[in-house]
Amino acid sequence: MSVAEPRRIVLFRHAKADWPQVTDHERPLADRGRKDAAVAGRKLADTGIPFDLALCSTAVRTRETWKLAVQELAHRPKTVYEERLYEASPGELIAVLNEVPDDAQNVLLIGHNPGVHGVADILSGTADGDARERMNRHGFPAAACAVLTFTGSWKGVEPGVATLVDYWAPTE
Repeated sequence: MSVAEPRRIVLFRHAKADWPQVTDHERPLADRGRKDAAVAGRKLADTGIPFDLALCSTAVRTRETWKLAVQELAHRPKTVYEERLYEASPGELIAVLNEVPDDAQNVLLIGHNPGVHGVADILSGTADGDARERMNRHGFPAAACAVLTFTGSWKGVEPGVATLVDYWAPTE
């Protein structure tokens, strides 16, 4: 694919997690989180975006979110479980995106706040309609998704390069 064709990044925060007596990394989804993950999967399917790659944090709650959401997609993309996504800052998330091979057009990143919200805000130099206002009003709750587009190489993903074209949260 040409780097001149638009690419999409979908940032997906894990669904609602439970708080049992385990380490943060091992926290599972709550009952509501399991329901919201499936709903978010249907929303991702409704976008019609053919994902080439899913980058997922290694935390239990992100892996469970992805396992439930991907069942709703018509095509399962290649999935990479990436330790660096756990507790990642926006800068660390951008560094991971910069490593995506240029043959990938559409990438889904399943991660955590505040990094996911931060990187959505930092990358989106512009926004369609009220997408940014809705995203910032809701604060990127559990199971929320932001869709960004940009043109160029993944190595060129940097602040302000993308357009926020859609935002969705279960609370909307």
